[in-house]
Amino acid sequence: MLASHYYEGLVEAGCDEAGRGCLAGSVYAAAVILPPDYQNELLNDSKQLTEHRRYQLRDVIQHDAVAWAVGIVTPEEIDHINILNASILAMHRALDQLTVRPEAIIVDGNRFKPYYEPSTLHAQPSTPHTCIVKGDAKYLSIAAASVLAKTYRDDYMNHLAEEYPQYDWQSNKGYPTKKHRDAIRQYGITPYHRRSYNLLGDGQLSFDF
Repeated sequence: MLASHYYEGLVEAGCDEAGRGCLAGSVYAAAVILPPDYQNELLNDSKQLTEHRRYQLRDVIQHDAVAWAVGIVTPEEIDHINILNASILAMHRALDQLTVRPEAIIVDGNRFKPYYEPSTLHAQPSTPHTCIVKGDAKYLSIAAASVLAKTYRDDYMNHLAEEYPQYDWQSNKGYPTKKHRDAIRQYGITPYHRRSYNLLGDGQLSFDF
């Protein structure tokens, strides 16, 4: 059973991202505040769940959460600031949109940047945060964020796949599969590809497409 909270007695938001390792598409992140002592035996790291179960849980999370939001950073922004900064920015954007302000933040992984309330302009201390490796398999709010980030990003990639069917995004969601890279070799890149990535897997950056 995943833990309901990390910080005792504080309004706590869990954050996670989806799409960091993809060759194409935006990176998505979610922030979720769950009720105190919330329990859900089905909720887990989104990678451990079937697609059907993820979408079932998305409805449950959105119904049960005290607040939730999704943040997005585009491929152009990723190329400009790099994927680590983009992933953190996506989490900050999700936190900005929460209708309930968190008193603490827990983040999946080992990297984060201090988060300040949008209206404070850094005049106040940053919101306390803790990075937790494999946090999406340890804390319910991070697991919930992983489900929302993953499903909303999947919806987005499925939509892009209708525009560019040759890249098989409906199946690979932009990740570097053989079929995806073969399509890049044959058709070139789209406006949604991350030009700062090694798109062909040959060790070369692909600015010259």
